[in-house]
Amino acid sequence: MKYWRGYLVAAILAACTWGFREIAATHTKLVDMIYPYITRLVQNFMTGWSSGVDFCVWQAILLALVVAAFASIVLMIIFKWNPIQWFGWILAVASLILLLHTGIYGMNVYAGSIADDIRLQEADCSQDQMEAAAIYYRDKANELSEKVARNADGTVKLSTLAQLNETAVDGFKHLVYEDYYSVFAGTTLPVKELGMAELFTAKGLMGVTIPITGEAAVNMEAPSVMIPFAICREMCYRMSIASGIDKHFGAFLACQANENADFRYAAYVMAYRYCLNALPENVASTVNAQADAKLREDVAVWDEFVAPAEALQAELASKEGLKDNTGREIAELLTRWHYQEVILPAITEP
Repeated sequence: MKYWRGYLVAAILAACTWGFREIAATHTKLVDMIYPYITRLVQNFMTGWSSGVDFCVWQAILLALVVAAFASIVLMIIFKWNPIQWFGWILAVASLILLLHTGIYGMNVYAGSIADDIRLQEADCSQDQMEAAAIYYRDKANELSEKVARNADGTVKLSTLAQLNETAVDGFKHLVYEDYYSVFAGTTLPVKELGMAELFTAKGLMGVTIPITGEAAVNMEAPSVMIPFAICREMCYRMSIASGIDKHFGAFLACQANENADFRYAAYVMAYRYCLNALPENVASTVNAQADAKLREDVAVWDEFVAPAEALQAELASKEGLKDNTGREIAELLTRWHYQEVILPAITEP
């Protein structure tokens, strides 16, 4: 029986995780009313704890666990431990980590959408509306393209990460105190720089947030035009905005609400990219012909960087017999926002 204790513990922990998810999935309104506020408090506490050091604590913990796993393999060989028993306890540790993640953050995926939180009106996203949104974002990005500082090679020239973190706070303050969007009332403590960035670059990842330690981190190897957006996106995730679609839209809102040109430019490049990619090729080609050359280059660089991540996402969806509509859904949110915040006010003006 002692050989199976690890498996028993793993099974119990896995059952608890499954139970939490089932309860959340069947009581989404209750989850939306209570859970995000609790997890936001937890994230505030964990971020305050982990912000005492510049490096990512979760990476140090992960490295320690890997070393411990290899050390246990060596000890298992030396002392002739039962490998079946050893693997059971490895599963138990993995199950415990999954349970912790689910308990302190993971059920946010069952909470309401950010569109509901910001009172975004329902609207049909026709091709004409999406084209109009793409043109709006293109023109805004065109205007800002000449205002952002650039390096000799034409890439966007940014401040340090510390300065960008300070600037990012302004956009969230605007959303909370002027637009009254309480969903953004989470911690805005500094986002960290990812260690071993080359590993994340190869996967097309601009940032990672680990709720267990409350750490949001950005990949500083990502194209500079993306960095302000990446900072806001990871801050959104830390604010319990868990959906990939919602944290992209939330980052757009935070960037466009910022008075800093680098953040606003990142917002409009991102929005233009998603709306453009959602249009038929012939329409997109016509719209893109009027884009500034620097804007077209920035969009191309953004496309190239995230291609591995988006390809993997599409592959995983395909294996489940689904079509990955993430890009389309983000474009629809951006189109609805454009209609509500730009088109409707222009129509109703006296």
